[in-house]
Amino acid sequence: MNYRGLIWLLFGALAWGQAGTSPTPTLSQRPAAPAALPQAPSAQIPPDAAVITIRGLCAQPPANPADCQTVVTREKFDRLVEAFAPNSTPANRRQLATQYANALIMANEALKQGLDKTVRFQETLEATRLGLLAKELQTKLQEEAMQISDKDVEDYYHKNAPMFQEASLQRIFIPQRKQFDPPKEKLTDEQTKKIEQDSEAAMKQEADSVRTRAAGGEDFDKLQQEVYTFAGLKTPPPSTKMSKVRQTSLPSDQASVFNLKTGEVSPVLAGPTGYMIYKMGEKDTIPLDKAKPDIIAALRSQRFQELKRAVDQSATPVFNDAYFAAPSAPMRPSLASPPTPAQPMPKSPDSGPK
Repeated sequence: MNYRGLIWLLFGALAWGQAGTSPTPTLSQRPAAPAALPQAPSAQIPPDAAVITIRGLCAQPPANPADCQTVVTREKFDRLVEAFAPNSTPANRRQLATQYANALIMANEALKQGLDKTVRFQETLEATRLGLLAKELQTKLQEEAMQISDKDVEDYYHKNAPMFQEASLQRIFIPQRKQFDPPKEKLTDEQTKKIEQDSEAAMKQEADSVRTRAAGGEDFDKLQQEVYTFAGLKTPPPSTKMSKVRQTSLPSDQASVFNLKTGEVSPVLAGPTGYMIYKMGEKDTIPLDKAKPDIIAALRSQRFQELKRAVDQSATPVFNDAYFAAPSAPMRPSLASPPTPAQPMPKSPDSGPK
């Protein structure tokens, strides 16, 4: 998260939350020179001690001009850091303090000039308020979603038992098309299409043949090599061995592989780039204590989406399509046939309501 943007977003609202007057500090209380600053916040500094003092900046001019100053205590600045840059380094904190002090000075001058009374400022303030409220709600929903009990975990584990199976698999990949050397003469579109169709048909037939041989007990590595040779591929074939595979790690259209018994071979499964044939090895179930972190993460995500969906569905925005429609692109009149009232300009294909 970029803390600089967030800090600038809130400076207007926080500008005078910690401003006030206090006696001029003694020399022992004045901030040390930058070179003498410690590399990390000292635990010896009390919460009410000043960590930023801006002399000459105050909400109301005091009787003694020398007393005009704004003080930011360690407690206040720590809360600021915790809210927007909790993992910041000491160097980042110093930079944040510098930006914060500069923003307070600029905000003071803006108030003097009445910029907080402008329409633009009020609209920006309202938009910022809405954004912060939305962020606060999101944080609250995330906190609610994190409340997962041991019973919740156990129920999820037993209800989704197939998800926690691990298996050793073997897989043969058959490419969708054969590879051919480029033709010496340029082919027509019809010729190219015919070659592609014949290539796909040949690979599908090869996949069916390989599946029959695999089910008959032939070696998967040997079959995979033959497939690549048949397909005209020069690259080494992938390994057929897959160890400790979970159902969720396979594509959804191949999850049925986990219904196989040990030693069974799947039918030919079509994928986006070719065909797959699986053979089931040993299956085991992940114990609850090992699966618990994954279950908690899944439940948190699921519950957050449910909570957010409830909020989203609590109200329905309706938009004026006539207002939000994309404008038609201006058409240049043709010199050969200029448009006339009887011949209206054609509309752009992307005009009109979406």
